[in-house]
Amino acid sequence: MMTSLIIKNGYVYDPINGISGEKMDIYVKNGKIVEEFSEKDADIIIDASNMIVMPGGVDIHSHIAGPKVNAGRLLRPEDHRKDPVPRGVTPVSGVGYSIPSTFIEGYRYAIMGWTTVMEPATPPLKTRHTHEELNDIPIIDKGCFPLMDSNWVVLEYIANREFEKLKIFVAWLLSVVKGFAVKIVNPGGMESWGWGQNVKSLDDPVPYFEVTPREIVRGLARVNEELRLPHTIHLHTNNLGIPGNYETTIETMEAVKDITPAEGRKRVIHITHVQFSAYAGDSWRNFASGAADIADYVNKNEHVSIDIGQVIFTDTTTMTADGPFEYTLHKLTRFKWINSDVELETGAGIVPYIYRPKIAVNAVQWCIGLELALLIKDPWRVFLTTDHPNGGPFVYYPQIISWLMSRKAREEVLERAHSAAKKRTTLPDIDREYTFEEIAIFTRAGQARVLGLEKKGHLGIGADADIAIYDIDPKKIDPSKDYKAVIKAFSAAKYTIKDGEIVVKDGKVVKDIRGKTIWVDVQIPEDVLQQIYEEVKEKFMFYYTVNLNNYPIQPTYLHKEEKITLPLY
Repeated sequence: MMTSLIIKNGYVYDPINGISGEKMDIYVKNGKIVEEFSEKDADIIIDASNMIVMPGGVDIHSHIAGPKVNAGRLLRPEDHRKDPVPRGVTPVSGVGYSIPSTFIEGYRYAIMGWTTVMEPATPPLKTRHTHEELNDIPIIDKGCFPLMDSNWVVLEYIANREFEKLKIFVAWLLSVVKGFAVKIVNPGGMESWGWGQNVKSLDDPVPYFEVTPREIVRGLARVNEELRLPHTIHLHTNNLGIPGNYETTIETMEAVKDITPAEGRKRVIHITHVQFSAYAGDSWRNFASGAADIADYVNKNEHVSIDIGQVIFTDTTTMTADGPFEYTLHKLTRFKWINSDVELETGAGIVPYIYRPKIAVNAVQWCIGLELALLIKDPWRVFLTTDHPNGGPFVYYPQIISWLMSRKAREEVLERAHSAAKKRTTLPDIDREYTFEEIAIFTRAGQARVLGLEKKGHLGIGADADIAIYDIDPKKIDPSKDYKAVIKAFSAAKYTIKDGEIVVKDGKVVKDIRGKTIWVDVQIPEDVLQQIYEEVKEKFMFYYTVNLNNYPIQPTYLHKEEKITLPLY
């Protein structure tokens, strides 16, 4: 039975609907935001006086599920010992600091007031495993982004300039693996890595296929917009983690500038965890921030959005489908390393890492994410992530929020960081401090809008009743001075409401419910589907060790789903 509830007298921040700190009531029935109804008809009334009410948080990019994440758990038993979950906070026990166990991931997000999280990189061949873990994560809604840039079928269609077939294949692949968006990682790089190589520029040819990263990015961006998928291509740039790579990032954004966006939006590309792709200098010796140049480009061009990939001073686990990067990191640190190859599709690497404030490179990295967030003028195009767990665990989001809302909080970190942080970045000179409205965009409304999730990120009539209530009074608290109060409030929501049900109260999980898996189903006409199926079937016979009939994931495999249906034409 669904609960009806009223949230009274809260200070509501709902940027999509133009509401900024107004005292008002929110009404919920059957898991949705509804119009006003009588208090006598409410099952629950919550008095949110002197508190902030926001939509549930949305995370566009967090590695929470799949074979790579599970391999990271196996690689790092020490990570489990560091952070056991205390009794009484969650219904089910668990472990893990940078790579928590599945139940704990859902609980920790919900405790902070986050209700929707996207797993941003899944090998299509292994996405069945990804869905098994997504099914296991409680409370939050989630989706996954299949990796496509080193997929042999994709590369063949791009090499042959068969873009209509590419479009149908992308649509088919999303549907059969129950994915949400097109993911690109170091375009062409993982296929090159299979040949013991990498790509250094957008115009380096990928071995055997002789296509370039530029052609891969443009081809997938083009068909993504023609398919009118909810989200743009989601791209991890070439040369990630290498001094001087900010130029590659800007060149990549410029490469798709002329592509026509789908009707109703201006964006054609989302560059993810840009902190790792915003490095100036030509060596680690003169490593510096290139964030100002990237921010200047984003400020002048409407076709791109980004998330920051903020670094936290802590030990963590790096994991990415950018195998060459992880091998390079392993050689630099001498830390343990896992490499994986997924036949005909992608691969991955995993290496532990420690970010230290007194290390010059790490201090500059910490500044870069904040620079991006503060220098990009439009809060609707820059979003909060740590690229969990690569920059640090997602549980540090409240700390990052405080840094953005308080120059004083930033300065305190700068004082104990390596002097390079002040000398090689613009952060010490930035006065800007985020407002609560901007935080609501940065962590909720903007991310939902860029993902194309129409029922998320706002509190308008018909929206999913995913709501966070924080015990902080915006009329009495000055975040610039009282930033510790901000951290405390956002670390443990007074209430988190998911689909109209109270799941967190006073920072403790009080109800364990099942969230949805959101995926995109493009309706392909039967004759067109049969044609592409026959082509793909032949390629499977020649190349794959898996029978094509075992490749698609049945809808019944998802415990609870939300399917976004789109026409092909």
